Amino acid sequence: MNEPSPRLVASDLSDYAPRPAAQPHTGRELARLLALLADCGFRGGSIALGHGRDTASKEAATAFADAWHGSGGLLTAVVDWPEDAASWLRQARRLTRPAPDAWVVAAASAGWVQLSRRLRHSTDWDPRRTFGFAAAGDSRLVTAAGPGVLEGMRGATADGRVWTVRRGWVVESDGE
Repeated sequence: MNEPSPRLVASDLSDYAPRPAAQPHTGRELARLLALLADCGFRGGSIALGHGRDTASKEAATAFADAWHGSGGLLTAVVDWPEDAASWLRQARRLTRPAPDAWVVAAASAGWVQLSRRLRHSTDWDPRRTFGFAAAGDSRLVTAAGPGVLEGMRGATADGRVWTVRRGWVVESDGE
C-alpha cells in the first residue's frame, strides 16, 4: 500500500501567507550559528547544508560553507531546492546520505516547509540536529510544516540571539 505524500497543496500553504522572504544574513547571525553548532558538540563535524534558490539563501549558504571549511569542518552535501517540485524526495535523500552529524538550513520559503515534511516522512532526518539562519525561524513556517515536523530545530536570529522550535512555537533567547 502506498503511503500518502507529505506534499502540501498551495491552498494548505495560503493560510500561512504572506511568508517572509529570506533576508541577507548578518555577521552576528553567522557567528552565533557557528557558536551554536560548537556548543551543541558539532565543532569540526560533518554537516549537510541545504538552501533555497533565492539570492539571500544562496549567499548565506556560501558564507556558512566558507566559515565551516575555515574552521576545519566537513560538508557532506550542499543541496538546493525549488519552491515547487513534485515531491522533494531527491533533495531529501541527498541531504541525508551519507548521514551527517547535523544539518544547516538557509531558507525561508514554502520550499523549506515542503522539504522538511519530505525529510520527516521519508528519511531519518532529525530536526533536533538541524540549525537554521534567521529566516527559517518563523512560526508561520513551523505551523505550516505541521505538528512535530520541525520540533527541536534551532538557529540564529539576525541580531545574534538563538531561536528554538518548542511545542510548535519559535522561542527566542540570548543563548542555550
